[in-house]
Amino acid sequence: MSDAPLVSVEIRAGWRLVRLDRPDKLNAFTEAMHRELAAALDAAAADPDCRAVLLTGAGRAFSAGQDLSDRIRASAEGPLDLGASLETFYEPLVRRIRDLPCPVVVAINGIASGAGINVALHGDIVIAAKSAKLTQPFARIGLIPDAGGTWLLPRLAGRAVANRLVFLAETISGEEAAVIGLVAEAVEDEKLMARAEAICDGLAKGPRQALARLKRLMQASEANDLAAQLRAERETQQACGRGAEYLEGLRAFAEKRPPKFD
Repeated sequence: MSDAPLVSVEIRAGWRLVRLDRPDKLNAFTEAMHRELAAALDAAAADPDCRAVLLTGAGRAFSAGQDLSDRIRASAEGPLDLGASLETFYEPLVRRIRDLPCPVVVAINGIASGAGINVALHGDIVIAAKSAKLTQPFARIGLIPDAGGTWLLPRLAGRAVANRLVFLAETISGEEAAVIGLVAEAVEDEKLMARAEAICDGLAKGPRQALARLKRLMQASEANDLAAQLRAERETQQACGRGAEYLEGLRAFAEKRPPKFD
C-alpha cells in the first residue's frame, strides 16, 4: 500500500494551495482522505500568515464524491448507516470550509460529482473549467444530495433549476454552471489555475480582519431577515471603522497608493 499523501499542500505567499491528490480514483473521498483534508484545513486556520485557501483536485477530477467501493463490500453484510458517515466526515468538512477565518477559493478542474460538487460549492469563490462536468447523481442510486446540497442548490441556482439538477441527475458543464449561477465564473481549462492563483494572490494582499468579517456576514445573510442583516452590517462596520485596516485604507487613498495591510 502506498504511503503517498491523499491531500497535498503548498504554502504560497500569504495563502495555501490544498489539492485532493488521489487522481487514479478521481479524488473520491475515503476516510483517510477526509482525515488528511481536515488536518490541512485546520493547519491553514491556525496559520496567521494564511489569508486564503485554494482548494482543487489533481488530474481530471475535482472529486467524484464518496468512494463507493468500501460501501459495496459492506452492503453485503446488511443495510448501511450513511447518516453516520455524514455526521462523522462530511458535516465537519462543510463546517471547516465555512468556518475557516479566510476566504476559500475553489477551482473545479474537472469531474465534480455527488458530495464532491456539494463540498466544492461551499467555497466562498468558486470557479470552474469550462469543460468541467458537474452532476448530482444521487437519484440514480436511490439517495438524496448530501453535504449540504439540498440547502445550497436552491440558494445558488433557484428552486426550478435546483430541482432539475437533483431530480433528473443531469450532468452540466462548467460553462453552464456559470450561466445558471452555480459557480462564479467559467474559465478556459488551461487558464483555470492561473485565474484561481491570481484570486488568492489578491486576497492575500487584502485586509485580513475585514475579509474574515465579510465572510461571516455573507454567511449570516443566508438566514437573516433584512432587519437582522442591517443590524449585523452596522455592528460589523463599526468594528471595521475602528480598526487599523480602515485607517491604512484611508491613508492609501489620500496618498494615491495601494494599501499595505498587515
